[in-house]
Amino acid sequence: MTTAAATQFKTLTGTQKAAILLMLFGETTAAQILRNLTPREVQHLGTAMYSVRGIDQDTLSLVLEDFLDTLRRQTGLGFGAAGYIRNVLSAAFGEDKAETVISRIGQSASERPLEILEWMDAPSIAELLVDEHPQIMALTVACLDHALAAQVLALLPEQIQPEVVQRIASLNTVQPEALADLQQVMQRKFKASTTMRASQIGGVKAAARIMNFTRTATEARILKDIRKDDKDLMQAIQDNMFVFDNLIKSDDRSLQTLLRAVDNETLVLALKGADEGLRAKILGCMSTRAAATVRDEMEALGPVRLTDVQAAQKQIIAVARQMSDEGTIVLAGRGGEQMV
Repeated sequence: MTTAAATQFKTLTGTQKAAILLMLFGETTAAQILRNLTPREVQHLGTAMYSVRGIDQDTLSLVLEDFLDTLRRQTGLGFGAAGYIRNVLSAAFGEDKAETVISRIGQSASERPLEILEWMDAPSIAELLVDEHPQIMALTVACLDHALAAQVLALLPEQIQPEVVQRIASLNTVQPEALADLQQVMQRKFKASTTMRASQIGGVKAAARIMNFTRTATEARILKDIRKDDKDLMQAIQDNMFVFDNLIKSDDRSLQTLLRAVDNETLVLALKGADEGLRAKILGCMSTRAAATVRDEMEALGPVRLTDVQAAQKQIIAVARQMSDEGTIVLAGRGGEQMV
């Protein structure tokens, strides 16, 4: 193999290698594989497939050899695999995130309520929901990925948003009958057929995750309105939200990975509103030269609006949560628990 091929192989991500293998399998097999992936995974693989279209034959061979070598080293788990997987995921990510991952990989496509919504954009979903009862809105939004749910929530009428979040926070185990009713409501808009079972939907943590993806002004307004009706519920949601200050509990390696994904201007603005402990923690994860540059830029920036600082911090947290969901970093939450 050429040196160029070896160099190119080292730069390939796992997703890009998977994309190359997928194209080797042929259209029919590739289509069958894609049908078993989530919308997000399909998007990642699709993007990767475009990025490796010009791969040379030598690099392709290295990818195939790596795949075959991995297969040779695999051992069959046999019976008891479910318990093994649960234990490994719990040890790696904590109980909460493990349950989230298991709930996604342990259900067949037909068991995920309203799976069709995962393929729709936020405006389309909001349009479907705008004339529905708040409980229907809450159930539907709770079924969505949290980032998508936050976008849908922001597009619903402002006066109904606090009630929707309250109802999501009050949800727990939803019986098949309720999901069947929800499915019937959605069938008025599009044809779908799914097999439902009792599902864990909503709850305070789900409401908090959705709120983490909303804009600062929207977040403050919704929490304020919820507080009027239920102060304890508002506090419970707020306690489960991941805020910028929580980064101080994260390990250095995760922070270093996060910092590489954040532009310097956003970081400087976000640190203007951080306490000295968190500021020292973050700067300590950077090189001496980079940290000095950030300090100089902070001093040169002068007074800034609190809303601008909050927006920058929110932007960094959004990146952090996305990386956490992808397993790239681990975020330590309140009380030392891992965030999900």
